[in-house]
Amino acid sequence: MSSPSPLGGRNRILFPTLPRGEVVATFDSYPAAQEAVDVLARADFPVDKVSIIGSDLKSVERVTGKLTWGRVALAGAASGAWLGIFFGLLLVIFSPTVSFAFVIAAVLIGAGFGMLFGIVSYAINRRRKDYTSVMQVIATSYSVLVDGDLGNRARNLLDGRPTEQPQAAAAHPSDPPAAPHPSDPPSAWQPPAPQPPVEPEPPVDGPEDPTAPPAPRA
Repeated sequence: MSSPSPLGGRNRILFPTLPRGEVVATFDSYPAAQEAVDVLARADFPVDKVSIIGSDLKSVERVTGKLTWGRVALAGAASGAWLGIFFGLLLVIFSPTVSFAFVIAAVLIGAGFGMLFGIVSYAINRRRKDYTSVMQVIATSYSVLVDGDLGNRARNLLDGRPTEQPQAAAAHPSDPPAAPHPSDPPSAWQPPAPQPPVEPEPPVDGPEDPTAPPAPRA
């Protein structure tokens, strides 16, 4: 089942099809898979090439409590009271001559009818279901899938390692290093390599200066 995007007028995929690509990470919960996609999004990764696939779907019914006559009557009265408030305020808005006493009467009438309806329904369905529950559809595992040519880059970003940029041709030793990609994580600082000590060169005897006085003879 696909959900329409609030920013797009039409869905990108017209028919429900499974995405194709490379699985870069697998998680046991959906929030963990969402966090991985958030990491890729913060690194300027093309997230429109990312999909989350849930495998081995299971229907889970979580029991929240046991039904009793008092609980059923209270729940029915509450739902009926909300319905009475809605209709009462609606009449007050469109009919200014109606007083707020009519709203109170609508609330009481709605609560009474809601309580009666809840009790009757519980009496009919009591033998089939005597408890309250919540239905959920969850997956055993969630996989983060990306396009095949972006698999290494996504995996390196999730692992916190610098990504390897593809090179069109072999780099020449004299070529300057390539600029880092914006999605690459910052590299760790490394101290400069120690340089060997430079030995002073011995003085070289040059030609004698003609202006210098001659050396005394013995």
